[in-house]
Amino acid sequence: MTKNQEHVRKPEWLKVKLNTNKSYNKLKRLMREKNLHTVCEEAKCPNIHECWSERATATFMILGDTCTRGCRFCAVKTGLPNELDWGEPERVAESVEIMGLKHAVVTAVARDDLKDGGAAVFAETVRAIRRRVPGCTVEILPSDMKGDYDSLHTLMDSEPDIFNHNIETVRRLTKRVRAIAMYDRSLELLKRVKEIAPNTPTKSSIMVGLGETKEEIIEAMDDLLAHNVDIMAIGQYLQPTKKHLNVERYYHPDEFEELKRIALEKGFKHCEAGPMVRSSYHADEQVNETSAQRRIKYMKGYESQGEQLEDVKF
Repeated sequence: MTKNQEHVRKPEWLKVKLNTNKSYNKLKRLMREKNLHTVCEEAKCPNIHECWSERATATFMILGDTCTRGCRFCAVKTGLPNELDWGEPERVAESVEIMGLKHAVVTAVARDDLKDGGAAVFAETVRAIRRRVPGCTVEILPSDMKGDYDSLHTLMDSEPDIFNHNIETVRRLTKRVRAIAMYDRSLELLKRVKEIAPNTPTKSSIMVGLGETKEEIIEAMDDLLAHNVDIMAIGQYLQPTKKHLNVERYYHPDEFEELKRIALEKGFKHCEAGPMVRSSYHADEQVNETSAQRRIKYMKGYESQGEQLEDVKF
């Protein structure tokens, strides 16, 4: 699909089945009651109906709903953000408890207006979840914090189960696709995480369909592996509004299967690849053995107290 073919219909495999059942409506109502934001809604994620209706999972977006950056692929609002809300971590944790989550994903808008990029609030959110739901594993997806590695230490002191930071696209397209962020700075951030916490799985994702070549995708895989990244996600870029970057090409599901095979053969421990795959897609399946065992031990503790667990999967 070229820039002059914007109105060509999306292929069949990109049609999403909408499901607004009780679970979906309950989650939506909960987010409004707690004054919380999710990247599922703000970034117009195509998987929101599957995750909210069938898996009862959501990716919480903290530090407000206004990003200080204006990436050309992202639908999240850009502008001057509000003051920090220190009650937000507890509200997120309470929602995790109400939802009965086994795995929580926490991301945030970029807050370049803050000295620590919001790391302190991020860390407090992780701790608040652990206090309320000790058996819940937590994945975090922060910005690059403009390369402030003291802030990274603040964040990693909360001991997340997975550290996720996206390079978003291949090296050549980074300047056009991402605002302020730098390809090599993102790679360095992921590498530093492994130096601080060698046993914490690291994860990153890219979008395809922005004009990259297969060779550039494979180069991105090699760059991530060279910086000790364990998990990769590859998904189709979808234009959220007419103001955002055009889709250059739609990849067929078979192409995603091939990319997944290449990624796993190269050495990634886990790879999600598909037209609808996003960074936190099926994130609960990607925790490492240590985190999974801690969670299982906690959940079994509930069973020993006479509470029956249903449909617990790890």
